[in-house]
Amino acid sequence: MNAEQFRLHFSLQPLVHEIVSAPAPGKLRQAAVLMALEEHNGELHLILTQRPNHLRAHPGQISFPGGKVEPEDINSKATALREAAEEIGLHSDNLEVLGLFPPHRTFTGFEITPVVALVKSPFELVLDPGEVAACFRAPLSYFLDDAHRHKRSFQRQGKHYQVMFMPWRQYFIWGATAAMIDLLCRHLKHGGIKG
Repeated sequence: MNAEQFRLHFSLQPLVHEIVSAPAPGKLRQAAVLMALEEHNGELHLILTQRPNHLRAHPGQISFPGGKVEPEDINSKATALREAAEEIGLHSDNLEVLGLFPPHRTFTGFEITPVVALVKSPFELVLDPGEVAACFRAPLSYFLDDAHRHKRSFQRQGKHYQVMFMPWRQYFIWGATAAMIDLLCRHLKHGGIKG
């Protein structure tokens, strides 16, 4: 799938969301992430980051650029764009935002809004070492193959949940990031239909 096909699909399909994980009790903290796709040799790649091991929350995990909504952010889109610029040097003027999926709730007490965008032109990665240990690109076609997206049953506080995971090269993508990738793939393959 190239950028033009991706853009056309998003202009025609409604964004439908299925919550994969459930929120922890209490107030949810608002956050947003940027699901940025960049075209290389006619194929789209997702831009993913790895969190440093020194972070208190989710150390070493694979994620999208993003973070908590700050008071100066006018909306979730602004949060995702600000965080991408701060974390990896991907600035808003080099992005075409195509849409937002409804918020995804996590066990850790976050409600995360995924913002989907296409990168307009190649850019130089500038990593914030306090927030990002590594940044890499993975082909969307890999994740679109159902054989690479897995669910495992997980029990928490007496309830059963499905947790997504997907290994890619030396990386193990799981949890909210994997759930958002799965949602994107299901949207692209089935026109946003739940299930």
